[in-house]
Amino acid sequence: MAQKLLIRDLTLRDGQQSSFATRMTQKQIDRVLPYYKDANFYAMEVWGGAVPDSVMRYLNENPWDRLEKIKAAVGDVSKLTALSRGRNLFGYAPYTDEIIEGFCRNSIESGLGIMRIFDALNDVNNVKSTIKYVKKYGGIADCAVCYTIDPKYPKLSFFDKLKGKKNPEPVFTNAYFLDKAKQMAALGADMVTIKDMSGLIQPSRIAELIPLFKQNLSIPVDFHTHCTPGYGLGAVLMAIVKGVDIVDTNIWNFAGGTGAPAIELIYVFCKKLGVELDVNMEAVAKINKELYGIRKELEAVDASKQFPNPFNPLTDTLPANIDKEFDKAIEAAKANQEEALLAACHAIEAYFNFPKPNELVKKAEVPGGMYSNMVAQLKQLNSMDILEKSMELIPTVRLAAGLPPLVTPTSQIVGAQAVNCALDLKAGKPMYSNVSNQFVNLVKGEYGKTPVPVDPEFRLKIAGTREETPYDTSKYKMQPNPELPEAGGVKLAVNEKEVLLLELFPQVAKNFLTKQKVEAYEAQHKTEEPKAAKTVAEEKTEEPITGKTVKAPMPGSVLRFTVKPGDSVTKGQTVVILEAMKMENSIASDYTGKVKRLLVKEGTTVAADAPMIEIEA
Repeated sequence: MAQKLLIRDLTLRDGQQSSFATRMTQKQIDRVLPYYKDANFYAMEVWGGAVPDSVMRYLNENPWDRLEKIKAAVGDVSKLTALSRGRNLFGYAPYTDEIIEGFCRNSIESGLGIMRIFDALNDVNNVKSTIKYVKKYGGIADCAVCYTIDPKYPKLSFFDKLKGKKNPEPVFTNAYFLDKAKQMAALGADMVTIKDMSGLIQPSRIAELIPLFKQNLSIPVDFHTHCTPGYGLGAVLMAIVKGVDIVDTNIWNFAGGTGAPAIELIYVFCKKLGVELDVNMEAVAKINKELYGIRKELEAVDASKQFPNPFNPLTDTLPANIDKEFDKAIEAAKANQEEALLAACHAIEAYFNFPKPNELVKKAEVPGGMYSNMVAQLKQLNSMDILEKSMELIPTVRLAAGLPPLVTPTSQIVGAQAVNCALDLKAGKPMYSNVSNQFVNLVKGEYGKTPVPVDPEFRLKIAGTREETPYDTSKYKMQPNPELPEAGGVKLAVNEKEVLLLELFPQVAKNFLTKQKVEAYEAQHKTEEPKAAKTVAEEKTEEPITGKTVKAPMPGSVLRFTVKPGDSVTKGQTVVILEAMKMENSIASDYTGKVKRLLVKEGTTVAADAPMIEIEA
């Protein structure tokens, strides 16, 4: 019987998130949905990841509407899938079972078929609840094992070796990944994904892992990777040759580069291999034609601005030399010849004008998103001169924090801390003088068990305790849900779905829901008298600052103040939480005194050195 391969299309979630900052509007998505109904993909990833946050933050759209509209258009032809961070859902904090259950139930009622569940630490305990509730409400639990590699530790000197010093033994072995998959299967996973969010898995490694998983698991195995450092296409071909059940792909104009390989190239490989692919490529070509126009509309957020040359495998004939590269790639994959396989795949991608491998990411062996986050952070701080030092510190910081896999959110936590440490050294301070709240929580144990134990003395230094301290969900406090006078006194969140948005994205959802309610109220009352003009008192210029100020040490967004005017504060007391590069930073007062006034509102974006609080010292 011929091998059959299923395809999970990532275009409308991971595809647009990887390459176009998750900026596709509902109107743009609506343009391709009629063709998706005919495409017959096994699954379509359309939700989760950055989608719910981004559609509220940038597009003023409701995430639940997006999921429901796609379901209404596609029906049961393809299973709709979302990406969730286990107990963290879409946020950086662990949630209670009540919130996880409500989220899973509402997602499935809104049309979700498969929930892909991962944990940034590969702590299986963190995916238990989501598996349970996804299955309870009729969904498919797809458990992802996050692929990562051991860091390249600094070379030991001759004297280090004389003293008997050794670098740590490898942690992320094939046995490690299989053990995680087996544990997830035992909890009821309906399928398992090898999730290589960084694109760092080489074809030779996937050649070992796919047979290992297939021999030891009785559930389907999916493979997810990216093309950033140049391994993606070769690794997916190798996975197919080794008998993987499902692979993740993007459609041509959203494929390659920071995204996943193109379905069109996989189709050519499958035709040559005699692998059955139940995808309607005529419908895929129609989607791709529409995506070309949409990508032009997204030019401002296009990560590469490099379109692949047009190609339709149903109507276009490959030149003999490129057709031969496909054959070479297949022969090399079958013979486990990685170098020849990658050379052929790179020749294919170059011919079609896909972005070249990112050599910097390949050499650094960190996710592309983590690297770009660090660059953005350093540009904001005018400190690009310490990029090399920040990169050099990643293995040290990562090992000290328990060697977490580099996947959202731990990649951002480790990356941001490496930058903080490099800034500390530059300023002549000891490393870890400035630590984000998330780094403290990671070291403390609130995210779960790290792959290797954290040194108790390091935990004491960072978190103030030697003992590993798991997150206590019994202390979880729901977000406030006030009435909105400006919207006629209605509640900020009026139903369970809106309450969930508020829990998962406190500041973003608060802004979004407030705007929605106010607009609805004003539309209802637009015939009433216009608002009174501002009074002279309201228009008076702000009084000058005469006291001491607490300033933002870096650009960011004011998440919340922990003090109010009239409060007494002491030197070293946390007075504001600043969100910078997705990390929460506790900003302390340098003065003892009384809070005179808050100089900015919560939710305001501030520049480095911007005054936030005035204190009468």
